[in-house]
Amino acid sequence: MEKIDIKEIVAENARRRAALEASEGGYDPLRGIGAWGDRVDAGGCRVPRATVARMGVDGYMAMDKTARERLRVREDFEFWCARCVTIKHKLGGAGPFVPNRPQRRLIAAMERQRAAGLPIRIILLKARQWGGTTLVLVYMAWMQLVRHVMFNGLLLGHQRMNSHNIKRMLELLVERYPREMVEPGDEVPRLSGAGAPGVYRLTPSGGIVVLGSALSEDAARGYDLSMAHLSEVAFWKDSDLHSPEDVVRTVSGTVPMAADTVVVMESTANGTGNLFHTEWERAARGESDKTPVFVPWYEIALYRDNAVDDAAALWAAMDDYERDLWHSGLTLEMIAWYHRKRREYTAHSLMMAEYPTTAVEAFTSTDRCAFSMEDLERLREGCRAPRAVGEVVPAAGRDGWKRPRWVTGDKGLTQLWQQPERGHSYVVAVDIGGLGGDSDWSVIVVMDSDRPCGARPEVVAQWRGHVPHDVLAWKAVAMAQFYNQGLLVIESNTLDTSGTEGADGALLLNAIGRSYKNLYRRDGGGIGFHTNIRSKSRVIYMLKERVHLGTYVERDAAAVDEMSAYQEMEAGTRWEAAKGRHDDMVMTRAIALYAIGEIKSARAADNDIDVLKD
Repeated sequence: MEKIDIKEIVAENARRRAALEASEGGYDPLRGIGAWGDRVDAGGCRVPRATVARMGVDGYMAMDKTARERLRVREDFEFWCARCVTIKHKLGGAGPFVPNRPQRRLIAAMERQRAAGLPIRIILLKARQWGGTTLVLVYMAWMQLVRHVMFNGLLLGHQRMNSHNIKRMLELLVERYPREMVEPGDEVPRLSGAGAPGVYRLTPSGGIVVLGSALSEDAARGYDLSMAHLSEVAFWKDSDLHSPEDVVRTVSGTVPMAADTVVVMESTANGTGNLFHTEWERAARGESDKTPVFVPWYEIALYRDNAVDDAAALWAAMDDYERDLWHSGLTLEMIAWYHRKRREYTAHSLMMAEYPTTAVEAFTSTDRCAFSMEDLERLREGCRAPRAVGEVVPAAGRDGWKRPRWVTGDKGLTQLWQQPERGHSYVVAVDIGGLGGDSDWSVIVVMDSDRPCGARPEVVAQWRGHVPHDVLAWKAVAMAQFYNQGLLVIESNTLDTSGTEGADGALLLNAIGRSYKNLYRRDGGGIGFHTNIRSKSRVIYMLKERVHLGTYVERDAAAVDEMSAYQEMEAGTRWEAAKGRHDDMVMTRAIALYAIGEIKSARAADNDIDVLKD
């Protein structure tokens, strides 16, 4: 039982609450206090340096107040929000748009890119009810009304965006736009229909706003777009004509990679393996054009109890998860709200799906992934870029036999993390795919299986591509020879079927068996590992256990991505990759680790390890 001093907890909570109030209460976008960016003092305000760059502070201050404000709105988005934008508030009434704490984090991510002259590209994983969509729409309106003319924007949802609500928000913005902030000689902003349902024009800039559905790829066509807001992408569905990937590809091809252009992909989580999860993972690894922004529930001021009258009673009612929230720095007011809100849900996972504390939790709680996302994140820590890329190729020795060697080359399909080491044993697992197009990949993975001092099995090399099966089989033999005559485990289902991919599978397996002796043979002497319902369950369960316990080292982040999209369709009996994804790397790891386990079991029993059972 955890020993606590409730008086110290109350005192620490007071310190946390005071720090939070200071960070949130000191924000004043009209004076520029707490606003983002490089700013200088001018007339009691913190003004963006870019605003006064041409004329200097003295020249800026020589202008009258209204002229200064008109100049300032071009470079100070947060000032423009509070000075020029009126929105309807969630708790009723309408008033100036003063960005809240999570909105300001999103603003900072967007403005960093804009200030650097880069295209603005964001992927946003969010909790509910903090105004992320509102912020993006207002930012796009700023681009259209203040910074550019003929700047067109697309708003795309998993169903047609709520035209009425969005239209009303824009109407409120232009209806209440301060007339004194309009440049002399310009028209006041207006919103009008542009000749097609869901298409509106903003004047005087001439930009249009298009409201569309991800079910219609054509929504992005026919318009010269400069901005796109892609909403609830995790819920986009395949249609008869195209997939979510097709829609995003169309949008990306329409919006140019130019300064001030905007693409924001946002969603709450909806499991793993879909387009949004894949794009989030790429962005989190720094492999995407988009900056990842996650907004947890506790950053949203609405999700706090006003006061905690009985801290001791709350602490006694908290479970380990909620106490971990305290130890991570949250206030008792936040945790009290969370504790009370959980009572609305029959399972904690449902609560976490709606109100995630971490990005990993958001995806895990909405999914049927075969692996825990927390386990996969730990597995990912071992991933790194390969030391070399190339091929293992046979080379003639002086006695005429073929001796493999490593050849480095950018066009090679083999990733190498570790050269073969003297005294080490290796397992080489092969999963056989198709010849190209949308077919499964063929994968050869090499694991260091018997490392000194009891170290964990480790991925040391991998080949992945599309080649005829006979070419693949002999390539696998070469890699096994290269890695100290390692144990070669071929997933033989495809080759057991005669006449596949231009080669007789049985003859090919027999030829391999005559030329290479260190082969995995199942009970009865058949070459290779045969996958069926029973054997697949066995190897997947072993892989899940290895991942959970951290008892093998993964080097390829793409393999972890595959695991994150590998789903348990029926409890304990059927697994498969999410639609549009592959499981070739998953299966090679599962088979290799299973073979390693069999080797160790056979050694422990002092059995003949040339024949292993599946």
